[in-house]
Amino acid sequence: MDPTAPSSVAADATAPTNTTVTLPPLTLRDVPRLPPALASPAPAVANPISRHPYYHPPSTFYISPGDVSLRHAFFDLASAAPSPLVAYRRAGPRGDLAVDPARARAALVTCGGLCPGLNTVLRELVVGLQELYGVRDVFGVAAGYRGFYGGDDDHVRLDPAAVDDWHKKGGTVLKTTRGGFDLAKIVDGIVARGYTQIYAIGGDGTMRGAVAIFEEFKRRGLNISITGIPKTVDNDIGIIDRSFGFQTAVEIAQQAIDAAHVEAVSAVNGIGLVKLMGRSTGHIALHATLSSRDVDCCLIPEIHFYLEGKGGLFEFLYERIKKKGHAVAVVAEGAGQELIPRTDDQKREQDESGNIVFLDVGPWLKSELGRWWKREHPDELLTVKYIDPTYMIRAVPANATDNLYCTLLAHSAIHGVMAGFTGFVPGPINGTYSYIPLEDVAVAKNPVDVNDHKWAWVRSVTNQPDFLKF
Repeated sequence: MDPTAPSSVAADATAPTNTTVTLPPLTLRDVPRLPPALASPAPAVANPISRHPYYHPPSTFYISPGDVSLRHAFFDLASAAPSPLVAYRRAGPRGDLAVDPARARAALVTCGGLCPGLNTVLRELVVGLQELYGVRDVFGVAAGYRGFYGGDDDHVRLDPAAVDDWHKKGGTVLKTTRGGFDLAKIVDGIVARGYTQIYAIGGDGTMRGAVAIFEEFKRRGLNISITGIPKTVDNDIGIIDRSFGFQTAVEIAQQAIDAAHVEAVSAVNGIGLVKLMGRSTGHIALHATLSSRDVDCCLIPEIHFYLEGKGGLFEFLYERIKKKGHAVAVVAEGAGQELIPRTDDQKREQDESGNIVFLDVGPWLKSELGRWWKREHPDELLTVKYIDPTYMIRAVPANATDNLYCTLLAHSAIHGVMAGFTGFVPGPINGTYSYIPLEDVAVAKNPVDVNDHKWAWVRSVTNQPDFLKF
């Protein structure tokens, strides 16, 4: 029975109505905590924010122990067997702390590839730890996870003055690497330097590493908190609304599309081809296409396409050129990988993080298009301008939206650690900042749903084919 269906009882259909609906049971997916006896041998510590000399928080400032957020914000009330609702702890400051700031010693580390906003997160972690909570021992760990077992030069003491302008810089001041994950050495290094809080900033590989470190802490009975702050410019981490740096990436990607459009319009039979980041998901390509409105075809890893023949990519681009004189195509780096010929060695090749090395789809697509055009339309000119803004996108500072987002993520992480939580990730779920178990985020994916309305909007903007063979 659909509780939202109109009642058979006569009523004014033009007026609002009230319907009482009983929602399914709620399951709280809670995050781990440090053992209370270890977290604070003395009674709970009052949050020092309450004693701030300039800011006096209202009674509603602190998060209630019962505050939760729901994983899904919409429900099918007509479903015969609705699924249980999943909820998470709401992120934010608690009135009482489980950790004494005077005894805390924090380590911040960035891992994996570059992403806009890395330095903003680092800055806000340092400023938040010291100015909100009074944590004086804050260190930056250089060179990714391997820095934990590196020399003294890899452990840099940080304070607000040192990080004052970091948010204006691209990259990561701490430097980063891939690989080097030796669990025993990492945990030994953390213990040797007396760290009690670890803030790991990185993508899905970094989150998986943080899970392993968390489990090793438990196995050894160590009183050390760890939180992961999710970073991936591709926006491919699941559960949370988005990862930081993504908004900046879309903005810079659109600039590349604008340049490709100018090049295409300015040439005879011009095609602007832009390759954007996106190994396993096409979110940057999708959002940049929707923002641009100059794109004729958007190719992402979640869809299959073919090049030649009726309904294929090349025929579509040719028809578009005949119609308006030019075309613009956007391709995510992970799209069409199954079409590119590989040697046996290339099929086995992996990078330092264990990912399959992708072949460069952009130059390959440009080459195949030129070969097809020369064969099928030998008497017609073709100009293809190829643009790859990958490293420009990765290396720029965060824009205003991402800077704000990075600040909220950093502060949410600090509040959670000081409340005694560990093994968690802070992030917005339907706009509400929440604490999610690290192990959940480490395996959660965020592919583009090609059956939802957003991909339908892309299709309506580009009018590209389904690439279905009949």
